[in-house]
Amino acid sequence: MKSADVGADGRIARRFNALKAEGRAGLVTFITAGDPDPAVSQSVLNGLPAAGADLIELGMPFTDPMADGPAIQASSLRALKAGMTVHRTLEMVRGFRKQDADTPIILMGYFNPIHAYGVEPFLADARAAGVDGLIVVDLPPEEDEELCIPAVEAGISFVRLTTPTTDEARMPMVMRNTSGFVYYVSIAGITGTASASNTAIDAAVARLKRHTDLPVAVGFGIKTPDQAAEVARVADAAVVGSAIVTRLADSLAAGVDGAAAVEDVLGFVGELAAGVRAARG
Repeated sequence: MKSADVGADGRIARRFNALKAEGRAGLVTFITAGDPDPAVSQSVLNGLPAAGADLIELGMPFTDPMADGPAIQASSLRALKAGMTVHRTLEMVRGFRKQDADTPIILMGYFNPIHAYGVEPFLADARAAGVDGLIVVDLPPEEDEELCIPAVEAGISFVRLTTPTTDEARMPMVMRNTSGFVYYVSIAGITGTASASNTAIDAAVARLKRHTDLPVAVGFGIKTPDQAAEVARVADAAVVGSAIVTRLADSLAAGVDGAAAVEDVLGFVGELAAGVRAARG
């Protein structure tokens, strides 16, 4: 289960090491591939690093995104209606890699589309496209043989979610094959709804650090630059998804064209990045 791209030489590890050297946390941004259409989505993706994103989660659209709230559910439906598929998601990553060889990309989604694609060809194509990690929310550690272990063997990190209900007895199993970083889901529920208290996040990050040397990213419920800054004071990264997806949808609903919507979304990402960068200043 060893691969250079999962270890110290991979993009994810290099990026977190660089952030540590800078003395700051990172900003992880989430968008749904193909939302609202492939062209606008590609433009947003390509612009995220310059706007301040340190790592990128790219959602693979799915008809039943059970862990996601209304905003990301709606974005998946828009993307699917626009013809987005797993193949086209990987094409987006290939397009991104033509202009950015350094920013880590983590695909986030559900096992069904990967299973339909075929695990082995999916991993081969994802690696060739330039994917660095996977977050697959409906595969527990008991099913690591299905995708987690093959992914790591293929050179792709498998990022695990932990939650407020992950107890001490279960934590070692959750961490066993996790790589890249640990994603702490700060609320018990779906994305884009409530927000956890700073005190709860502080305690959760400290607990996770007792169980792993991997970086800890915190997400779910982070909607503003101030909230991102609060998380960045204690975690290795703040993850923002629903707020970005909502900003894009709202811009388009207001009647602006695709280029203006892209500019608006990237401006918002810039505000989030400024908050994260100022957190430890």
